[in-house]
Amino acid sequence: AVDGNHRHRRWRTREAPGRSGKPGVLSAPVAVVCAAIVLGLLGGAITWVGTVGRMPFGGSGNGPGAGSGGFGIQPFTELRGMLDQGANRELFKVRGLGTDRRLMRAMTLDTYYPNKGWGLHDEGRSQQGSPVGPRLPAAPGDDGTGAARKIDVEPTSWRDNWLPVYGAPRVIDGAANGYLYDQISGTVFTTRSEAPPSYTEYASLKEPTAAELRVTSRVDDLPPRYTEIEQVDNRVRAKTEQLITGASNDFDRASAIWRYFTAQNGFVYDTNTGPANDADALADFILNNKRGFCEQFASAMAVMLRVAGIPSRVAIGFTPGVQVNDYLSISTQDAHAWVEAYFGDKGWVTFDPTPLSDGRGITPSYLQAGPQDGTQPDDTQVAPSTVQSSAAPTGVPRDTEPNLPAQAAKDASGSDGWLFDFAVVLALLGAGALVVAALLRRLFDRRRQAAPPVPLPDEAGPSPGDRSEGALLVRAPAPTAAPSRAQALLGWLPLLAAGLWITALGLLAATVAWWLGVLVVLVSLLVAGPAMMREAVRRRRLQRIVQQQPGAADAAWAELRAECADRGLPIPSSDTVRVAGQKLAAKHHLDDEGREGLRTVIGVLERSWYGEDETPQPELQPAFEGLRRSLRRNAPLSWKGRLFPRSVFRNRD
Repeated sequence: AVDGNHRHRRWRTREAPGRSGKPGVLSAPVAVVCAAIVLGLLGGAITWVGTVGRMPFGGSGNGPGAGSGGFGIQPFTELRGMLDQGANRELFKVRGLGTDRRLMRAMTLDTYYPNKGWGLHDEGRSQQGSPVGPRLPAAPGDDGTGAARKIDVEPTSWRDNWLPVYGAPRVIDGAANGYLYDQISGTVFTTRSEAPPSYTEYASLKEPTAAELRVTSRVDDLPPRYTEIEQVDNRVRAKTEQLITGASNDFDRASAIWRYFTAQNGFVYDTNTGPANDADALADFILNNKRGFCEQFASAMAVMLRVAGIPSRVAIGFTPGVQVNDYLSISTQDAHAWVEAYFGDKGWVTFDPTPLSDGRGITPSYLQAGPQDGTQPDDTQVAPSTVQSSAAPTGVPRDTEPNLPAQAAKDASGSDGWLFDFAVVLALLGAGALVVAALLRRLFDRRRQAAPPVPLPDEAGPSPGDRSEGALLVRAPAPTAAPSRAQALLGWLPLLAAGLWITALGLLAATVAWWLGVLVVLVSLLVAGPAMMREAVRRRRLQRIVQQQPGAADAAWAELRAECADRGLPIPSSDTVRVAGQKLAAKHHLDDEGREGLRTVIGVLERSWYGEDETPQPELQPAFEGLRRSLRRNAPLSWKGRLFPRSVFRNRD
């Protein structure tokens, strides 16, 4: 029987010399977990290359180039990040194009938002597609005749929702399940960001001639979003009308607008653009500033085409890349935006208005002959893509760069997928921590089971040094092995694993959007935070007990009270230690091991409180562990009690 007349003192903490008694001071393992979670919050806010169009549904322009100058490409602005970064990173290896120089299309934008930029209609929520399979729906302008080119694409550092394609795709082999093809937008996409496997595209690369384009007629088979244009400055409209004056067909009108964007007309390709000096950023770029990079050029021309009545869209993808051995290497420096105009039965036709001077520009054959009458449109002279710009582009010229595979190895730390890789590493570390914890726990359990059994009170008579206090037989401390610090640290491993997994989950969510990564981490902390906080406090107390630090008895009693509170039976402050022990043993149905451990804990606690005994008590740790095991066996916690422990939320008394 557990009895006595001593009331337990108010919960107090004794600290070893040099240790803080403030509850806000965390031990090193707690700090490690906190640092891991903070890293997840910070990591989710970092962007990286290779994520053009990373959110096909509900994206918004808040990246590094969002709304730059008041217009351009509103969402999916990691394109600017690709152009601005110092290191060059290989994204794809392409085989099968031979000497053909083709633009690689990742996605298209169909809606212009005044003074904001280009984006997807309805923020992409209405985007639909057919599952990628052996046969794709015919793209506009592709009648199915003519040979299809086989193109092998090997992604090396690409992780995205979009699967880049060439020309008019007819068949895509090797793409993972879940990819969809939208024949109207000309894009292949999936609803989640992925690192795609190598895939093969069979595509029609046939180009119409200028003569064929001149005789096409306007059609109304496109959704209205490809022709809608609102709130365009009257000066831009006037300039467009000036450029197309005298043109008798849509192709010559489009060509006249395309030929306007040249260095001779003052346009300069530069990734470093200043703020607009005009209330209307589009008008400022077209008429005054004339300095920008591909997204500004593409945005401006696409708007002017719609003003001229020609359906248009902005395409995002990559220039042809450079030849390396038997493949074309496409890198982050090839990130590009251009314009596609719709010409009836010929479908979408490419116009690239950016005046590149580093050999990356492409002038299709239908634009090389010039206007039909052999003259240049208003104040233009030569085609943009063949001009030597008066200012070199800010990006590193491709012909002066080192071999890309070697550069890729050199710049491995700048990989666009480093967050994903880091998340995988953290998840594996978390799993490893649990495996190590399980192995160590099994090892310690085997050692404990192999130890000689300790006789229970009714199995052994009094031993020398035992004393009687009322009805309670207090045994003398039994010789015990020195507790292992590894046993104390063992309990931190699951907590560390939880922190690593929360961080990994946040980083994986950040591959979709940085705010989603932050949201996932915050929600995870709200769900798992109470349990992690409870475990951190428990481990700090157990560490003090195992290491026989001053205040170990207080730590044991505090932990015992918390265990009771978690099970819905808190120990009132008004109860004596003996009365509390009796209630605990009865209500939680402690077995013999638990009752014996409880007697020892109470004895050590009373000697600590009233005997001012500061010497280590080696019997406390095994007795307390036996008591905890008995509680787990006879009064197990529910899942709710584990996830939301009451001791974390209850008022301290």
